[in-house]
Amino acid sequence: MLQTFKKLFSTSPSPNYLQLVKEGAVILDVRSRGEFSQGSIKGSINIGVNELNSNLHRLKDKSQPIITCCASGMRSASAKNILKSKGYTAVYNGGSWTGLQTIITT
Repeated sequence: MLQTFKKLFSTSPSPNYLQLVKEGAVILDVRSRGEFSQGSIKGSINIGVNELNSNLHRLKDKSQPIITCCASGMRSASAKNILKSKGYTAVYNGGSWTGLQTIITT
């Protein structure tokens, strides 16, 4: 139980998203196609969180870093959990796509 609390209230440093992208991380935008068409991070892959399980074949390398993003960070957190449960080892929740875009383009 103590481990659960440590995970919930962990203050570990945020990943360096810019460095991860420079090293070849995939940016996975899990918003709907309609949302994605209204704006997105250049080069990102769009797979809606509800379609993720049936599209895992598009993310072939389970060790390649993946940064999930969406509108607010809620769906991207769900996507991160789905990917981790399927054996993907380097998955990060980048939160909102606009916030992530700001971080990686500075």
